[in-house]
Amino acid sequence: MAECLGVYVLIVSSGSNKVHQDSLKTFRNLNISEMFIYLFFFMCLQLFGCGSAAQVITSQERNGQYLSINLGFALGVTFGVFVSRGVSGAHLNPAVTLSLCSLGRCRWIKLPFYAFFQVLGAFLAAATVALQYYGDGGQLTVTGPTSTAGIFSTYPADYLSVWGGVIDQVIGTAALLLCILALGDQSNTFIPDHFQPLLAGASVLVIGVSMGSNSGYALNPARDFGPRVFTYIAGWGEDVFRAGGGWWWVPIVAPCIGALLGTLVYELLVEVHHPSQMSDDQNLSDCRSLEATGQHECDMK
Repeated sequence: MAECLGVYVLIVSSGSNKVHQDSLKTFRNLNISEMFIYLFFFMCLQLFGCGSAAQVITSQERNGQYLSINLGFALGVTFGVFVSRGVSGAHLNPAVTLSLCSLGRCRWIKLPFYAFFQVLGAFLAAATVALQYYGDGGQLTVTGPTSTAGIFSTYPADYLSVWGGVIDQVIGTAALLLCILALGDQSNTFIPDHFQPLLAGASVLVIGVSMGSNSGYALNPARDFGPRVFTYIAGWGEDVFRAGGGWWWVPIVAPCIGALLGTLVYELLVEVHHPSQMSDDQNLSDCRSLEATGQHECDMK
């Protein structure tokens, strides 16, 4: 087997049996317990974010304001990375994982498994928040002044078109990747491991306070889609997919495009200027640093 630019390549030397055996070996190497760890820690991250939104919205901003939601998601990311980075590498965003696959820092075969368990974790977190804040005093609505679907998933502002939302999410997620890649790039600036989760959360916070009003800065397909499926099942109905002119696909597709764009920009404008030959010690330092921010699994060969 070989890995070239993140693409998992099977070198076939003896026909279809060889391909079949290598595929089975690859599947066996997937750590299922690691996937459940992602589910649990992504659920914890989402609990803080959706919980803060629920407190603000259900209290009609008496127990918090917009900044409370930004802080909830930012600190959720911070503690999600702190808790899970030593166990699982802290893969908490399918768009980020997609970019790392494109860089060869994560195996492509793991991407769909990571994404599935992250979506499931977000679904369970939404169910938990709904259980905490459920009341019998009103109707479950998606739009309007008393809407509650926005606790769980993002919806565009009235003035924002679908394509305006695509641009918004592409720019926001590209900015996130620029920050995340810089945090893990020890050839650029050395950042101690224990500061990196704090700065990862700070990057989410600054995007929220500067780009959040248009559509809620999803930046993460799993964070949006899992709770949206929950609201569809739990009683908000088909409007969760119809609202905003069929908005639901934007927080899934646009963050992936933005993540790849941000990665490309960082590679072309920053990383390309690093020395081409790095020492083994520097490679190991980069590897450990990236794992500290949840960016990739390191295969030092």
